Amino acid sequence: MTSKNIFFENHCRSAHHLSFTYGFGDHRFETAYWYEGIDFYKLEDEYGTAFMENIYFHIMAFEINKMLSLAPDEIDFGKYNSHITPSFEKLWNTVANKVWAQWRYENDLPDYNIPPFPELHYQSREEPPMYLKKGKIENLLFSGGGKDSLVSMQLLESQHIPYATFTYSHSNYGSAAKQHHLIENLTNKCSPTRMHRQWIFDSFVDSPILLLNPELNINSITAAETPASIFSALPFVLTYGYTNILLGHERSANKGNLIWGKTGEEVNHQWGKSFEAEILINNYIQEKLITNFSYFSLLQPIYDVVIFNLLNNNLPIIPFCHSCNIEKPWCKKCAKCAYVWLNYMAYLPTELVNDIFDHTNLFDLPENEIWFRQMLGMTAHTPFECIGQVDEVKLGFELCRRKGLTGKMMNYYVQHFNLSKEEIDSIIEKYTKVYKTNISYPDGIRDKLLNSLEEGSQIAKEYLNRRFKV
Repeated sequence: MTSKNIFFENHCRSAHHLSFTYGFGDHRFETAYWYEGIDFYKLEDEYGTAFMENIYFHIMAFEINKMLSLAPDEIDFGKYNSHITPSFEKLWNTVANKVWAQWRYENDLPDYNIPPFPELHYQSREEPPMYLKKGKIENLLFSGGGKDSLVSMQLLESQHIPYATFTYSHSNYGSAAKQHHLIENLTNKCSPTRMHRQWIFDSFVDSPILLLNPELNINSITAAETPASIFSALPFVLTYGYTNILLGHERSANKGNLIWGKTGEEVNHQWGKSFEAEILINNYIQEKLITNFSYFSLLQPIYDVVIFNLLNNNLPIIPFCHSCNIEKPWCKKCAKCAYVWLNYMAYLPTELVNDIFDHTNLFDLPENEIWFRQMLGMTAHTPFECIGQVDEVKLGFELCRRKGLTGKMMNYYVQHFNLSKEEIDSIIEKYTKVYKTNISYPDGIRDKLLNSLEEGSQIAKEYLNRRFKV
């Protein structure tokens, strides 16, 4: 390998397709986006070629920043340097430092610094944002096919708030057709006005670059998936006039996995889903790209304790949810599967969960021992996955114990934990609340959504109080 530099080479587009070529050292890669229901030629006619090329640049930059995982010495945007502004540089650096904190921790690189951009003078940019031509439907909801997506759809429908859905497949998760099929199995059980699909094919994540270049001394790849997905959805926003992008990120995304002793920083696997990231990206897009745009999480006011309880409103639909990122729909041996199974068992009918997981007791699988120990706070950090907090896991174990569930990791829990009534009451009080600060609901739907979540919170609290009644 001749150098350790990231370079951005080119992009091309057709009516429904965007592709980017880029590289690291003497390696070259391509990421291709396919958009159903999008015509980039029409968007360029409507919003102007210069504006759309700036959109393409943002999509490219936040998709390709995964190559920061190769510890580059330099970053060269080449002919796209004209799109780099002080605001973009600040956004990029914040995302890079926050998201790649986990990567630096995993690779024991406390002193590695994200390389700066080339010396630029910002001669031409900081253009005013575009005003979006509004469509009939305001809300575009991301749907990944999991329990948060289901609760988000049902929350909107309970308040008669119309929405469309946006789903994407990525080559990182296997067959695109299977991914879309699984997600649509769920969305078809709900009532979106329209379902948008996107396909992403990435030669970088499919490459053996770490295996064949051991001199890099890198053992993991990290990507800023949520920020990248927000920018990649903007062509749908522009085409259909959606003024709101909605996601189902719950409140635990705001808390990190550990404080890294070598640097003193918080390492948070879910930082890209946090309220801090939400505000950062939202403000940037409003100020620099689309002025009448809003991006927010529907589930930011609540924790998983409430979300899992809310699933009881939709029991016939639960088998159509999936959450695994390893082998969809469920590999049964990863942290995500272990966490969801635990809480399904805690809050849903046992037979329903057994049917979903093929009557497998995930407490007994040796691959899950490390995940449950991490989830219970018995190791250096909680799992680097999108899951809830330690006390939520303890509550889930305690509910499963009182339901009579057994298994090796249940025995481990019983040996190491004996929650008092005061501890249980404290956990219930914290994790069934609806938090009305640090949320960015638009005024027009804020009260409706909060009222609905308050009802769900009360139901969760009543259920838990009954289960733990002495």
